[in-house]
Amino acid sequence: QVQLVESGGGLVQAGGSLRLSCAASEPTFSSYTMGWFRQGPGKEREFVIAISWSALNTYYADSVKGRFTISRDNAKNTVTLQMNSLKPEDTAVYYCAAGSRCSWSKPCYNYWGQGTQVTVSS
Repeated sequence: QVQLVESGGGLVQAGGSLRLSCAASEPTFSSYTMGWFRQGPGKEREFVIAISWSALNTYYADSVKGRFTISRDNAKNTVTLQMNSLKPEDTAVYYCAAGSRCSWSKPCYNYWGQGTQVTVSS
């Protein structure tokens, strides 16, 4: 059972940046694709970005291309989401997720964190 804990959310003005981190409890973290999803007010949870276990492949939602990047440190069991040029529509609870050989498909991910709130003011 992989436990995931997100950190780094908060309030930022439009155009600003935030960095989210996700720490995993298991050494097997390195074998999982790690993804970030978000759920805005009144919306369904949607895919944001993901990185393969080797970090050779990354997957992006069109809405965040050129603004968000993802990285991982398998030695530290952490994954980081760097969010730049934030927009009010990026306001959401952001969830870290882990799954085997996943990309953008939400059902593929087996393990989820509790989420961290990101609020972007206009």
